[in-house]
Amino acid sequence: MVAPQSELFGLDDQVAVVTGASGVLGGAIARGLAAAGARVGLLARRRERLEELAWSLGESAIVLEADVLDAGQLERARATVLDRWGRVDALVNAAGGNIAAATVGERSFFELPVSALDEVVRLNFYGTVVPSQVFGAVMAFDGDEAIRPRSIVNISSLAAHRALTRVVGYGAAKAAVENLTRWLAVELAPHRIRVNAVAPGFFVGEQNRALVLDESGALTARGERIVAATPAGRFGEPHEVAGTVIWLCSAAASFVTGVVIPVDGGFDAFGGV
Repeated sequence: MVAPQSELFGLDDQVAVVTGASGVLGGAIARGLAAAGARVGLLARRRERLEELAWSLGESAIVLEADVLDAGQLERARATVLDRWGRVDALVNAAGGNIAAATVGERSFFELPVSALDEVVRLNFYGTVVPSQVFGAVMAFDGDEAIRPRSIVNISSLAAHRALTRVVGYGAAKAAVENLTRWLAVELAPHRIRVNAVAPGFFVGEQNRALVLDESGALTARGERIVAATPAGRFGEPHEVAGTVIWLCSAAASFVTGVVIPVDGGFDAFGGV
């Protein structure tokens, strides 16, 4: 018997935690989960932005100020969620990003400091591992609750499997996130936890705005190359990533685990000719 659409794709009564919720994509994902019926813990280091987002979402959201690399802070955030809502059903690891020192452009590959590459790997890879350990520990199978969807959704990037100029450390770190996603999907399957990832294409955010748009809002040379290589002919919109995350957290994806879903307007499928 097929469940009603509202039960397949809705997230009523679910409790989700979104790391990196102060960012463009993380914030859009949090809003999407709340709109689908979930109660959402908004986790990031920038409390002011979290409070603005929480205010807009009302009683369905709480602020969790924490660093994804600090297990102690994450454990305190977990305790806050459990005290408020009693459980965690979904974790979205949206924290991540790049740093200028780990980027080729101003310097050559041969001049890249290993310390900068290490920082990018820590933020993106360990920033996914540590929250998965802390919140995943309370998501494990427990009696009759096995029927409720439980999932971890990691945020990767098309840079994990396409060689993009400049972002050597970021691409390598996101490739590690994708391998971790598949490994965790197998490891956590006996606990009834599904683990998947979303690989966004090009979206305009704080870190890349100056690279793809000039001061007037027109495309830079790099922005033009990106759009020309994207069959959809444009940058993505944050809600388009959120929709895929909602599906992965819902009962509609109950037999989906260990996959990476590209949300890139066809960029990864296009050979350029």
